[in-house]
Amino acid sequence: MAVQTMTNTDTRDADGTLAQIEECAAFGCELIRVAVPDAEAAAALEKIKKGSPIPLVADIHFDYRLALKALAAGVDGLRLNPGNIGGRDRVQLVAREARDRGVPIRIGVNAGSLERRLLEKYGGATADALVESALNNILLLEEVDFSAIKVSVKAADVPLTVSAYRKLARRVDYPLHVGVTEAGTLRAGLVKSAVGIGVLLADGIGDTIRVSLTAEPRYEVWAAWEILKALGLRRRGVELVSCPTCGRCEIDLIRIATTVEERLQGIVEPLKVAVMGCVVNGPGEAREADVGIAGGKGVGLLFRKGEPVRTVPEARLMDELFKEIRDMGIEGV
Repeated sequence: MAVQTMTNTDTRDADGTLAQIEECAAFGCELIRVAVPDAEAAAALEKIKKGSPIPLVADIHFDYRLALKALAAGVDGLRLNPGNIGGRDRVQLVAREARDRGVPIRIGVNAGSLERRLLEKYGGATADALVESALNNILLLEEVDFSAIKVSVKAADVPLTVSAYRKLARRVDYPLHVGVTEAGTLRAGLVKSAVGIGVLLADGIGDTIRVSLTAEPRYEVWAAWEILKALGLRRRGVELVSCPTCGRCEIDLIRIATTVEERLQGIVEPLKVAVMGCVVNGPGEAREADVGIAGGKGVGLLFRKGEPVRTVPEARLMDELFKEIRDMGIEGV
C-alpha cells in the first residue's frame, strides 16, 4: 500500500517543487504527482525527475501533447483524466508511447469530469457511470497492448466513492488508487477521507492512496499514514494512544498529549506511545505501549515495554517520557 500526495507548487518552479517533494518524502510520501498545465511546466519535469527522491507522476488534463512531453522528460508515471484528454486516438497515442517507455498510466476517473454521454446515460455522476468510464478507458489502453494500468474512480461523496470502487473491484484485477476527491479542509476532509478510504481498505480494496485535503501536502501524507496505522496495515512513526478527558483526570492531559504528539511528529521508527489521564484504564493501556505514562493526582506512572519504571511529578512527566524514548535508541526527540 503506497502513500502518495500531489505538490501544490508551480511546477514551472522546479527548485520550489523539489523542495516540497523532499519535505513530503521526509513525512513518508512514497509517490508524488505534479500538475502539468502547460509546456513550460512540462519542460521543468526533467530537472524535477532528476532531483526527486521518490517516483514522479505527471498529472495531465486537456492536452495529450503534454503527456508526450512528460514521457520524454522521463517521468515514472502518468495520470490521465479520460473525460478531458481528447478522445480515443489521442489516448491511444499516449498509451503507445508509454508502453514503449515502460511507464504506467493511471486512468483517473472523477465524478466532476465524466464524459458527457455517460452523464446523460445515467442522469448524473453515479457509481455505474464512473465504473463504465473506467472500463471503457481500460479497453482503449488494452487495444494497443498496454497493461501497466492503475485505476481510480473518485468522487467527493463518500457513499458514491465507496460504491464505485466496490463495483470496479469486482470487474478488474488492475491496481486501484483510492481516495475521496475534494474532501475538504484539514478537519472535515480528514474525517471524510478516513471514512471512505478506511472502508475500502478494510474491504481489501486499494493499492495506493491519497488523502485529498485543502491543506499543505505534508498533511495529506501524515493523514494517509494515520489511516494505515489505524487499520493495522502499515506502521511508520508514532502511534499515540491517549484517552478522552473526563472528571477522573487529574493532570493537564490535553496539553501533555498535544505536546507529546507534536514533539514526536518527526519520528520515523514505529513506536506506540500511551498518554493516559487516570488510574482506571491508564495503567492497562500504558502497559500495551512501547512506552507511556498514566496520570494520577499531580503525578504520573512511567511505563516501558509493559513494566512500570517510576513515578514522576506531573511537571516532569514529558521530560521523563522523552528521556525514556531516547534511551530506547530513538533520535530526534
